[in-house]
Amino acid sequence: MTAPPAPKPTPETAPYWEGARAGVLRIQHCSACDRHFFYPRSFCRYCASSSVRWVDVSGRARLVSYIINQRPLPGFESLSPVIALVELVEGPRLMTNIVDVTPTPENLLLDMDLQVAFEERGDVVVPVFRPEELAE
Repeated sequence: MTAPPAPKPTPETAPYWEGARAGVLRIQHCSACDRHFFYPRSFCRYCASSSVRWVDVSGRARLVSYIINQRPLPGFESLSPVIALVELVEGPRLMTNIVDVTPTPENLLLDMDLQVAFEERGDVVVPVFRPEELAE
């Protein structure tokens, strides 16, 4: 079995990955318009201000959409088959995996409360989400 490909941090995304390694979900916040945003960039996606900083967020989210992957690919056998779009309570949406739940529609209710968890994948720690009632 081959190892799943791991994300490669860049200088722009390094604080995100450093936070994940420390067990903290970290995203950017704009001081000009007071909004959180994701995907990392050097300016605010809403107002284009360069007054952005990295902040630790709650890690709480809700399930917006998902797909259950029925066809595992080489190198991905150990990954959750649930690929999801979650919305953080702070606002931004992230693509992620849902873990610690049987991958059936009955167990994956839209708007269900989720909590961040972290998984090692190669040299990188990746944020994933689990149902909130299973969170530690």
